Amino acid sequence: MDADGLHLVPIDIDVSPFDNSGSSKQGVSFTYKQHDGYAPMFAYAGTEGYLLDCELRPGKQHCQNGTAEFVQRSVERLKSLGLEGQCLLRLDSGNDAAENRDHCGDPRFIIKRNLRKESREQWLAMARRVGDLRESRDGKNVYTGFVSHLHPGGDESRPCVSVAFEVIERLTDLHGQALLLPEIEVNTWWTNLPCRAETVMELYHAHGTSEPFHSELKSDLDVERLPSGKLCANKIILRCAMIAFNLLRTLGQEVLHRAMLAPQKINVSRWRIKTVLQNIVYCAVRLVRHAGRTELHFGKRPEPALSGARRAKKRP
Repeated sequence: MDADGLHLVPIDIDVSPFDNSGSSKQGVSFTYKQHDGYAPMFAYAGTEGYLLDCELRPGKQHCQNGTAEFVQRSVERLKSLGLEGQCLLRLDSGNDAAENRDHCGDPRFIIKRNLRKESREQWLAMARRVGDLRESRDGKNVYTGFVSHLHPGGDESRPCVSVAFEVIERLTDLHGQALLLPEIEVNTWWTNLPCRAETVMELYHAHGTSEPFHSELKSDLDVERLPSGKLCANKIILRCAMIAFNLLRTLGQEVLHRAMLAPQKINVSRWRIKTVLQNIVYCAVRLVRHAGRTELHFGKRPEPALSGARRAKKRP
């Protein structure tokens, strides 16, 4: 991933609850998704979505509990791979904690800020002073830029960290009707990227591409409802699922790297796990034992039927 001249390897860290309703397994409890289950945390590396690390947690555990150590472990694992480019950590506002930035180390990071009790009107006034006004529709003002006077966690003993912001002021609705009071929307991110504010926003929005990775793990590999009643056993099963996930992901990417050899045109940059299973793993063969040998006979695609005129041309 390239961003304003930087070559970055993203690490998307997020929690995705597993629905295990109706069970009495160890660790199953009420999650923030309003169902009983687990709340595992995942770390995906690269735009392809390789599963770098995972940790099975009880459903009631807060997303920030143990995240600092998880972040440090993920960064160390990525460094051990020896990949080219800088690491870019991307986390949601649920992980807006100073201790996470302490464990980030050298890598670049983008962490969505939690505004908490900050005034949106004050952010709008600040954006008008130091921000850049972007073109938008009539009755809508969008300001973007950076501020560098904020301390993580409000602790002034910590050094200031740069904050990218996007402040949206809506004076009219989509139909041009004037609003009695303007609507103010504020989005801010902690970051140490030497990029434009628009680039920081684009990179964070790309963090949403990790959501389909959760879906592949839950539905394509069918590991959402873990089988064991013991939490420690389910942790081992989730680790095994991580290995299977990465093997299938590697298999799919190797096929795409040789797309020119495929019998049909492939115009995608990544295959879902389900597509890899259906197109490669679930392959119909016949087991044949003949002359003291055992062979696998693969099927052949039948040639399309020729019309009468085309058959006549084909005859010698």
